[in-house]
Amino acid sequence: PVLYSYFRSSCSWRVRIALALKGISYDLVPVNLIKDGGQQFSAEFKALNPMQQVPALKIDGITLSQSLAIINYLEETHPNPRLLPQDPKKRAQVRMIADHIVSGIQPLQNLSVLKQMGEKKMEWAQNCITSGFQALEQILQHTAGRYCVGDEVSMADLCLVPQVANAERFKVDMGPYPTINRINKALLELEAFKISHPSRQPDTPVELRA
Repeated sequence: PVLYSYFRSSCSWRVRIALALKGISYDLVPVNLIKDGGQQFSAEFKALNPMQQVPALKIDGITLSQSLAIINYLEETHPNPRLLPQDPKKRAQVRMIADHIVSGIQPLQNLSVLKQMGEKKMEWAQNCITSGFQALEQILQHTAGRYCVGDEVSMADLCLVPQVANAERFKVDMGPYPTINRINKALLELEAFKISHPSRQPDTPVELRA
C-alpha cells in the first residue's frame, strides 16, 4: 500500500491510526498542502484524487480517497482488530460520532475554508470546533466507556484524537469538555496513536518533531 498524506492533516492521521492498529505496513508519499501553492493541486495528484485532498491510499490495485471510505475498506479486508462493534446499536453510535466530527466539525475549519476567512480564520475555527464539541461532549456522556463507545477502540476514536489536536492548535479552551479530554488522553497512550502522530511523520518539519 502507498499512503499519500500530510503530517498535519487530521484526515490523513485517521487513516494512519487505522493502518497502525491493523498492522498494515505501507509506503508514505508526503503531499505538502502549503508548499508550492499546495502540492495537492498538481496535475499528477489530481489524476490520483480529483478532489485534490489527502489522504489517498493505493491498495489492492485500487486508489481510494476520503478517510472513512478508506477505513471502512481496511475494516472489511483486515477485520482484526475490529474498529466497528458487532452490536448494531453501538456500531450506529460509532458511525454517528465519526460523522459528527468528519462532516460536522472538520470540514468547517480545514485549510481550504480558512483561506476564505482571511483575518477571521482563528475566530471562525474556534467557533466551529466549540459548537461541535459542545454537542460531542453531550453525546459521549451517554456512549463512552474508556473510549468513545464502550471500552473498545473504534472508528469514532480515530476521528476524535486528530480533531482534539486541531482544537489545541486553534487554541480552543478544552476546559468545558472533560469527557473528550479523558478519552483523548487514554487514546494517546496507545502505540498506534503515538506512531501515527503528526510529530512523528517523515514529512514533519524539524521544529515540530517529537
